[in-house]
Amino acid sequence: MMALAISTGFLSGGSTAGLIALISRSLAQGINSSPNSLAWSFVALAIVALTTSIISQFILISLAQQSIFRLRLSLSRQILATDLADLEKLGASRLLASLTDDIQAVADAVRLIPFLCIDLAIVAGCLLYIIWLSWQVFFLVFLLMILALSSCQWLLHRGRKYLARAREEQDRLFADFRAISDGTKELKLSYQRREAFLTEDLEPAAATSRYYNTRGLTMFAATSSWGKLIFFFAVGFVLFALPKLVTLNLQTLSGYVLTFTYLMLPMENLIASLPVLGRAGVAIDKIESLNLSLTNSVKPTAAPPAAQAQWQELKLKQVTYTYHIEQEDRQFVLGPIDLTLHPGEIVFIVGGNGSGKSTLAKLILGLYAPESGAIYWNGQPLDADDAQQSEAYRQQFSAIFTDFYLFDRLIGLNDSQLQTQLEAQAQAYLRQLQLDHKVTLEQGKFSTTALSQGQRKRLALLLAYLEDRPIYLFDEWAADQDPEFKHLFYTQLLPQLRDQGKTILVISHDDHYFHLGDRLIKLNYGQIEYTQE
Repeated sequence: MMALAISTGFLSGGSTAGLIALISRSLAQGINSSPNSLAWSFVALAIVALTTSIISQFILISLAQQSIFRLRLSLSRQILATDLADLEKLGASRLLASLTDDIQAVADAVRLIPFLCIDLAIVAGCLLYIIWLSWQVFFLVFLLMILALSSCQWLLHRGRKYLARAREEQDRLFADFRAISDGTKELKLSYQRREAFLTEDLEPAAATSRYYNTRGLTMFAATSSWGKLIFFFAVGFVLFALPKLVTLNLQTLSGYVLTFTYLMLPMENLIASLPVLGRAGVAIDKIESLNLSLTNSVKPTAAPPAAQAQWQELKLKQVTYTYHIEQEDRQFVLGPIDLTLHPGEIVFIVGGNGSGKSTLAKLILGLYAPESGAIYWNGQPLDADDAQQSEAYRQQFSAIFTDFYLFDRLIGLNDSQLQTQLEAQAQAYLRQLQLDHKVTLEQGKFSTTALSQGQRKRLALLLAYLEDRPIYLFDEWAADQDPEFKHLFYTQLLPQLRDQGKTILVISHDDHYFHLGDRLIKLNYGQIEYTQE
């Protein structure tokens, strides 16, 4: 396809050059004295130029959009296949900047590629016509253009350097934009905090980005203006200097002038695209850098088996995990942890803030890999480097985290054969969770997710119910519930799940419900302080 696009593109450029040659010949001979064959040749070349241009652009547009499609999907798949710990180190701001800003910059450049290819083909065809007129004259003009264009390299290099610096600031800007989105309530409640954030964080980052973008785009604008001047200089050189150096007939001179005049438009298009291409080059560098950061963590997987209805034991043996606490600039070590879980029990995991409860939960769920020790599933040790095994292990869990994300449909549960059954179950759960008066389910999609935080957590609980996994984790799930529903959650919903043979891990501070659990595990500074049956 690419070969066909290039071939038709150059055929279009050659046909355009042929049209210029015919125009130049007709002008030299006089319009009235031109033979009819020239007119028919003109019509034929015009049709060929138009047809091949359309074919080339159609193919290139399809290929370019396919490339962007694949880039978006491959980067998204790579992020989702990367270990959670590595994603947390990279930061959400950098990931969002690449998925949005960088890919958009590449997409903007890709949209130009079909037109740039046609312009390049036209330039190549016109240069061939100039060589046909007089290769000696072409050599002199081409040498002049090479010397002039080489002077643009410094401007282009500086412009790209400034755009690269501006892109570095984008990560910082995206972090500030997330602060505006996620911290709106806190910023609204404090005038001093809001003004300090705007003047000390957002404004300096935006100003620095503006400075580098302005300098970079100015360099490219200067290159564009200089490129136009070069072409006018080339036309002037042909008109006024060349006739004094070599003997030129009228047809050759008019052919040169006409060709250079026509070339100004495609060359102007090529030069005007430099800033877009420059941004795309910087964006591709950032995407490649992100790819390199993710590559070591990505492990290809095939479709894992479904969750196992029957299991006997999940054991953590001398498991440790270390992570860096940015705010305090220190290392936190969880473990060594020895813990065994069985089907059909409610286990409360308690402890103060920063004691390691959420980290332990992520280790149990397979989202973090132990630094030392091992996790045993039904007596078999898990290998963190075995992507298939790790993927299969994670399918045994449903979880609702404190920072949970609520999908607006039964995503991953839309099996057409079970759709009616799932929707019937969902309707029953909606009534049990006291959401049936606010939310309806139509064709696997919720009518709304614009609910209070407590109601959103109930809707997330519905999705967890429908997944029907052997083990459930609820991280501070009841913290946003009213007292009546909190009581219902601990006294009815959790026991119902246990009676179905499910294992429920509950991270909670609601100490007056701890007696309802089968076990209570107290964490303190990353260690299990005690276990209470």
